[in-house]
Amino acid sequence: MVRIRVLVVDDHRIFAESLAAALAAEPDVDVSAAGSGPAALRCLERAAAEGRRFDVMLVDADLGGSAPGARPAVPVREGEEDGLVDGISLVAGVRGAQPAVRVVVLAEKDDPRRAALALQAGACGWVAKDCSLSRLLTVIRGVLRDETHLPPALLTGVLRELTAARKHRTESERLVESLTPREREVLRCMVAGLGRKAVAERLYLSPHTVRTHMQNVLGKLGVHSTLAAVALARRAGVGPADLGPNGLGPTGPGSAGLTGDVVERGGQLA
Repeated sequence: MVRIRVLVVDDHRIFAESLAAALAAEPDVDVSAAGSGPAALRCLERAAAEGRRFDVMLVDADLGGSAPGARPAVPVREGEEDGLVDGISLVAGVRGAQPAVRVVVLAEKDDPRRAALALQAGACGWVAKDCSLSRLLTVIRGVLRDETHLPPALLTGVLRELTAARKHRTESERLVESLTPREREVLRCMVAGLGRKAVAERLYLSPHTVRTHMQNVLGKLGVHSTLAAVALARRAGVGPADLGPNGLGPTGPGSAGLTGDVVERGGQLA
């Protein structure tokens, strides 16, 4: 019998343990759970290193208690705890790090905008938390067959959101293409969260030159702040600069370590 390895990620202890226990009762399902985004990444990395990768991850849309729609989906880098509290952001990070893992988002309520964000981030499904166990198992087995699952009531709204996002992305891509190669490098550093001094050190430029490049980037993109430029860059598919082990990235001095509760096999939060 082919067994399905499932990772439940939810910071509500009772819900996580109950769901893990219910899934573990299935003869072909092995379950682990994590109580936070960093803990989930540790579980995934450890499982991959041991040759027993997870097949499906079930993640709470409101992981960390973030307000609905408050944060855009962003890549997650190892060692950056701040980027891991949002469930949809975690989806994007896992999609980039372990694309073979199918991700299903568990939500308290139907929200077309957030469901669209989840799909754009790489999720394969959006399921209500109050759905039946049989429905959830159908979704789990379905995403392993490369199916995408959404509640019927969400389809029209999600399609509308995705169409609008595609239009915004096209315009954003056009604006990014107007940048010079050096300005695109600076923009990728901005997406990575680097300040002017860090960008100057990374690109071997003077802070004054970086300031000029940043001003040019904002002008060409038609925005007035770094946050707006980063949001536009993400819509255009611009990823963060690869910081690497040079002291400016997550492995350098002052980087945050991964923290959070890990729940291992048997559905018990440790």
